[in-house]
Amino acid sequence: MANQKKEFKLIALDMDGTLLNEKGEISEANWQAIAEAEEKGIHVVLSTGRSRSTSIEFAESLKLSSYLINVNGSEIWDGSGNLVERTILHGDYIQTMWDLTQQHNLAFWAVTSEKIWREDFPADVSAHEWLKFGYDIPDDQLRKQILETLSENKELEITNSSPTNIEVNALGINKAKALMTVCNLLNISMDEVIAMGDSLNDIAMIKEAGCGVAMGNAQDIVKDAADWVTGTNREDGVAQAIRHWVL
Repeated sequence: MANQKKEFKLIALDMDGTLLNEKGEISEANWQAIAEAEEKGIHVVLSTGRSRSTSIEFAESLKLSSYLINVNGSEIWDGSGNLVERTILHGDYIQTMWDLTQQHNLAFWAVTSEKIWREDFPADVSAHEWLKFGYDIPDDQLRKQILETLSENKELEITNSSPTNIEVNALGINKAKALMTVCNLLNISMDEVIAMGDSLNDIAMIKEAGCGVAMGNAQDIVKDAADWVTGTNREDGVAQAIRHWVL
């Protein structure tokens, strides 16, 4: 459990539904709190389901110099843009997930080391390095059915980044594991980390961090796993938590 007197050396932030507001922007208050934390020498690490290409501009706008955790932990990049680690999802599993997409006419996205696939899909699945496959399924019953089908494969790590989606990574890949790698590289412990998020893909890091913070807009299961609940992503919840625990 979090202790008020703890000295935090790293702030791990989810992006969508956490750092970013409903317009997909970083508020002035969040920007300011992060800048002050950085000035104190605290590492600020974006830990997101997004790919590097859709998150790097935010890291750069915040002038973050530390590591970047992408695709739920499938990739870790250092502050100079060098790849530290990449974990691939087997092509056979991707093919199965693509077949489900076709069968049920599902909205999907898939991330390879080169690009994000949304409308089209490659004919030769094996020619690419796959990092993640995701579905957006507003229909509760259908989502449950797809979830049950995917759960039969014990080699998959299944989470979500919003209540209507499903995100699939290679087994054992999550934001907590990636954060542990980053902590080892920085020579700090997970106890010195404060982690914030709103969805299932944030639970592992919220539980493992010295202080796990759920957003006010987080899914209930995330709030239950957290040490503390902050304001929503519309209320500068990230800034509130940084000011309360770190500054």
